[in-house]
Amino acid sequence: MTTFTIDEQNQIVAFATSEQAAAARATPFDTFASPEELAELATRWPAPRLLAIWNSLPGVSPVKRFKNPKAVIGCIWERIQSLAELATPEASQQANAGKRSPRVASPKAAAKRKTASAKKAKRAKTRAATSAAAPRPGSKTAQVITMLRRKNGATLAEITEKMGWQRHTVRGFMAGAMKKAGYSVESFKPDGGARTYRLPSQ
Repeated sequence: MTTFTIDEQNQIVAFATSEQAAAARATPFDTFASPEELAELATRWPAPRLLAIWNSLPGVSPVKRFKNPKAVIGCIWERIQSLAELATPEASQQANAGKRSPRVASPKAAAKRKTASAKKAKRAKTRAATSAAAPRPGSKTAQVITMLRRKNGATLAEITEKMGWQRHTVRGFMAGAMKKAGYSVESFKPDGGARTYRLPSQ
């Protein structure tokens, strides 16, 4: 099932599977796979954010306010279906805020990007093999790492409460951002207990 992600900058990306979404994104994000799930997310957003999301979609006419915010959810869902049609296990398409028309890269430019991406991935893999990159002090990643380094780690509920994230945001962060940063996070659920995450002792 096609899964969409939306980050704090309102960037929407379509992925062929939820697993691909979790592994690809490096920043905190929310996910949704239906208009109902999108509507549920919208109930937690301030009204200006929904307006900003609509105005950032390619091909739409910018508006200053909505007469019926609930109806806009359906309109946003319809607009992003073009991303879903292009999402495959090998690639994803994204709608970037402020970009009103699609850009088509030449084969030569695409080849250069592919080479650059391969070199970047190789460097990242080398760094991860030696040690995990130190997060910026005070950042969300640093705060989560501090919690995970505790003797008993941190439960899913503790992380959502501390960071103000949703449960699926935490799961995506563990599978995406932490993995990309070179951290091997242990995930376990004690008998009768809650889902817990922990960084192994060094």
